[in-house]
Amino acid sequence: MAQRLHLVFGGELVDPSRNVFKNVDDLHIVGIFPDYESAYDAWKAEAQRTVDNAHMRYYIAHLHRLRDEESQASSTEELG
Repeated sequence: MAQRLHLVFGGELVDPSRNVFKNVDDLHIVGIFPDYESAYDAWKAEAQRTVDNAHMRYYIAHLHRLRDEESQASSTEELG
């Protein structure tokens, strides 16, 4: 069975109505989690911690969706 890894990260947005970070060098990487439930718990904790700052946003990225183990590797993956 394939792992379903999830990345939780966030940072300050330029404008709360858009998903554009003010400074990507200042992104807060919360961590990588083995399932959606633990990623959600981490996301919720960070979102609640920063609730007073309307420009702060945290996201869950589904890392397992970025790679399909059944498909052939791309040319860049083969360079490594």
